Amino acid sequence: MTQSTTSTGSQAYTSTAEFEAAYNTLHATYATHKTKDIRWRKWQLKQLWWLIVDNTDAICAALHADLGRTEAEARMYDIADVKKDIKECLDNIDVWARGHAAEGAGFLMGRLGGAWVRRDPLGVCLIIGAWNFPIMTLLSPLCPAIAAGNCVMLKPSELAGATAELMVELLPKYMDNSAIRIATGGPKETGLILERKWNHIFYTGGSRVGRIIATAAAKHLTPTVLELGGQAPAIICKSANVDLAAKRIANFKIANLGQICVNVNHIIADPEIYDAFLARLQHWLEHFLKEEAENPWLARIISPGHYDRIHSILSSTKGRILTTGPHEPSRNFVHPTIIADVALDDSVITSGELFAPLIPVIKADLSTALATLAPGSKMADPLALYIFSNSQPEIDSILNQTSSGGVSINDLAVQYGVPGAPFGGVGESGMGAYHGKWGFDSFSHARPVVNLPLWLEGGMQWRYGRPTIEKLSNFDTAKATWKRGETLEQQSSGQKGWFGWLW
Repeated sequence: MTQSTTSTGSQAYTSTAEFEAAYNTLHATYATHKTKDIRWRKWQLKQLWWLIVDNTDAICAALHADLGRTEAEARMYDIADVKKDIKECLDNIDVWARGHAAEGAGFLMGRLGGAWVRRDPLGVCLIIGAWNFPIMTLLSPLCPAIAAGNCVMLKPSELAGATAELMVELLPKYMDNSAIRIATGGPKETGLILERKWNHIFYTGGSRVGRIIATAAAKHLTPTVLELGGQAPAIICKSANVDLAAKRIANFKIANLGQICVNVNHIIADPEIYDAFLARLQHWLEHFLKEEAENPWLARIISPGHYDRIHSILSSTKGRILTTGPHEPSRNFVHPTIIADVALDDSVITSGELFAPLIPVIKADLSTALATLAPGSKMADPLALYIFSNSQPEIDSILNQTSSGGVSINDLAVQYGVPGAPFGGVGESGMGAYHGKWGFDSFSHARPVVNLPLWLEGGMQWRYGRPTIEKLSNFDTAKATWKRGETLEQQSSGQKGWFGWLW
């Protein structure tokens, strides 16, 4: 690492010497086992809460400086999400950290041996945040990492420089500096960070960098959670409530100016309702943008480079531009734009995940829509899939023929915030999950422990010495509870035999 300047121009990146000292401190702290103390974990979660509460105004100002985000948006997304995660961890940490009895351990291992699954921390973890929600993607994963008893190195995005600078200032004031550290830097510095061995890496961002992180992690056999993205489609079936679909999509596409990993990338509308849907989509987008004209609130694109990428896509599309407006390169603002009559080979589709306020609409039937999501296709396994339909058979058919990180039906992004449900990708959209106990489990190791009583020794002499056929019955305890020659049609729920319960 070198001593260079961040995008804000006011904060130096973490030097190599500073990073090495912090890295060594985290490992030394973890070796003391202090972070395994449940009291310490609760204390640190509460300290994180006060960091957010005491500095809400400063956080909102940093998010506005980085993304042009309003205070309401900052409070609604970044701040509220982190507070919810802290509260959930505090409410459940005693139960989560206790572990649980091994389900199905049987009488011998379970009742007599007390078979138990402990949840142990993984060690020293690295969390790499994203620029589109620089507070949430950095601090929300920190909650389960702390709850699980780990030491943590945080790496904020260099593109959100004001937020990174604020976190560098605040984290040492509130958190235990021996166990939780922050390092700043660009791609070069991040590459050097990834050369070191971590016990877990949690990354939020794009698939290109996700592959780099997975490759680096593989060198040390480091487990990872990769929260990536993908081209999330909204499928508008002919049975859909067209007006509701248009209203919800138009509203969501302008949130954070389209820079949301679970946002709609493109729309595939059935030919029977295509024209009606387009008309309502245009109506609702213009309706929401009238509010913007009267009282500006839309965010901006994160950087000139990202603005140029989006403008290039928009300039090369062969689709029909419907609703648009003035773009402002001086402040990296791309006006929300509907692009109709888009072909599947159009640049707005083939360029990958848009991450922009562009709304491409494709006229195609359901079979074509499903083909775009078929295994092996370029758009398979998106982080989110949105189905607008009032036909349950239609919905079931789509669910059975597709794969995605999550699904919302007749709505958008609600799958992200379901209490007790995981959030994560599959295939190209990532691996692993978090939120609630799913995050706790990602940052901890399930460690089975069994303690058979010594008085069983007299009846277990068969386990010693040379294996023989006579001893086989003590090992080969699995017995079939089904008949030979059963057909597919005859299958039902399986049964557990007496030997299974014993062992």
